[in-house]
Amino acid sequence: METLIKEAESIQKQQTQRVSGSDALLLSLIEEKVSTIFGYPGGAIMPIYDKLMDYKKQLKHILTRHEQGAVHAAQGFARVSGKTGVCFATSGPGATNLITGIADAFMDSTPIVCITGQVGSHLIGSDAFQETDVVGISMPVTKWNYQVTRADEIPEAIAKAFYIAKSGRPGPVLIDITKDAMLQDFDFAYKPCDYIRSYIPRPLIKEEQLNRAAQLINEAKKPFALIGQGVILGGAEKELLAFLEKTGMPFACTLLGLGAIPNNHPQHMGMLGMHGHAAPNIKTNDCDLLIGIGMRFDDRVTGKVSKYARQAKIIHFELDKAEINKIIKVDAYVNGNVKESLPAVTAKVIKNKHQSWIDEFKLIRRDEEKRVIQKEINPEGNKISMGEVLRIINTIVHGDAIFVTDVGQHQMIASRYFDFKNTRSWVTSGGLGTMGFGLPAAMGAQFGAPDKTVIMVAGDGGFQMTLQELGTIAYNRLPVKMIVLNNNYLGMVRQWQELFFDERYSATPISSPDFPKLASSYGIAGEMVKERTGLQAAIQRMLDFDGPYLLEVKVVNKGNVFPMIPQGAAVNEVLFGDEQAIK
Repeated sequence: METLIKEAESIQKQQTQRVSGSDALLLSLIEEKVSTIFGYPGGAIMPIYDKLMDYKKQLKHILTRHEQGAVHAAQGFARVSGKTGVCFATSGPGATNLITGIADAFMDSTPIVCITGQVGSHLIGSDAFQETDVVGISMPVTKWNYQVTRADEIPEAIAKAFYIAKSGRPGPVLIDITKDAMLQDFDFAYKPCDYIRSYIPRPLIKEEQLNRAAQLINEAKKPFALIGQGVILGGAEKELLAFLEKTGMPFACTLLGLGAIPNNHPQHMGMLGMHGHAAPNIKTNDCDLLIGIGMRFDDRVTGKVSKYARQAKIIHFELDKAEINKIIKVDAYVNGNVKESLPAVTAKVIKNKHQSWIDEFKLIRRDEEKRVIQKEINPEGNKISMGEVLRIINTIVHGDAIFVTDVGQHQMIASRYFDFKNTRSWVTSGGLGTMGFGLPAAMGAQFGAPDKTVIMVAGDGGFQMTLQELGTIAYNRLPVKMIVLNNNYLGMVRQWQELFFDERYSATPISSPDFPKLASSYGIAGEMVKERTGLQAAIQRMLDFDGPYLLEVKVVNKGNVFPMIPQGAAVNEVLFGDEQAIK
């Protein structure tokens, strides 16, 4: 027996190594196949940054110019790569500067792991210099968070963090590590996590749920599918395509579901939501079966809930059971990963076509083309419209790019007019609507997809919230193509003021620097366009340029985004913009 014990101890020693907590963190990240970290150093996390010097070959650290930039970059990286993004920040203000991005990732189900430094464990609760309760602050906007106070907790905490962030419905995780835990030595060994008691990230799909869904689909005369980001997160694009083509039903995408299926698919009817296409919004209240797939029926999609699809049976395919019946009461649901549930239902449904039903969508689309779309992408007069910028980009890149936006009018224009062709090619802030998201997310996307063209579109307001990240882009020579659509307003707020607040433009006119000159001060090339005659050539120069490039386009000051569903209206109560202004 003693011999067996000694052999076991010998094997254990071979599997472990004596390291500091800081080493253990970095070795754990390497075990999780992390290669890129975005962050900003400070006092409490300094031991980890010191040890980073020893792991330069395995771990690339990107120094952002602000912690918010680091977390948004981690989001952009995760969204295009399908991997878990990672960011570092120190205690106090460093940690609190992450919160906006963490909340954004939580709302949009983006897998990131945030590592924050903390004051020594003996100082916790004493209001020490740069001490904040980041675990308490971040609890409502993380899938899981944990404070490490001993070095030997680090490997298990990191393993759990990556498992929780990526499994099930993805989301952000925060690990707060005290400074003394970073400095302690212990025998390090790493074991990836693949199970946590009481945590069931992948529910067992029930046969009766599949049968009920298939029955409703087979009985429907006017079925309509709503496609959300859950399809992309679940890697179920091929399974979705097979389901849609067998059933023959029309479908539309949520803001974050764009790109799951190419825009040019004949059953693709456009985008849902407040500024989505008219046909899918209007026809939501005409269908006899509505099928939500990997989406959560948020308020921007449903409009007034009491008037939402009252005539239809509703099926919900959803991984997170908490989302089922949360906003819209359904007639059937399939709780599980759509990569598994969709093929199971596809096998049970009859092959069908719904061409006459699809033609009803196309009739509304033709009306929207005449009343809105052509006026936006081919405007009259001398002023440049936001939509024509997107039209020109489409003619050059043909959908073969990563599209990133900030938040505002330009975001809605981009979502309506970008030619989406590939999955994981669209990065925008959905649920939280975070101005300042675009620039740092674009640089993260470029690291996540280094061989792709990354095009970032921002407004003059949102761009100024995180423009310091031009420094990060310049230092790393990231070939991000940046377009600032400058209308001298906080455009989306101004549009609401025009329509609903008697044109009282309170705090929405905004001044800006000369953006190309600002970029030039960082060593970034760029130019400004004011006239339509030079627009296409300028966009071509930007896309051809070998390196980062900033193009400022002066667009019409008071351009609006239509169609629009006013807040509190039903989804079929669509404004096309050529009606009388609402007062």
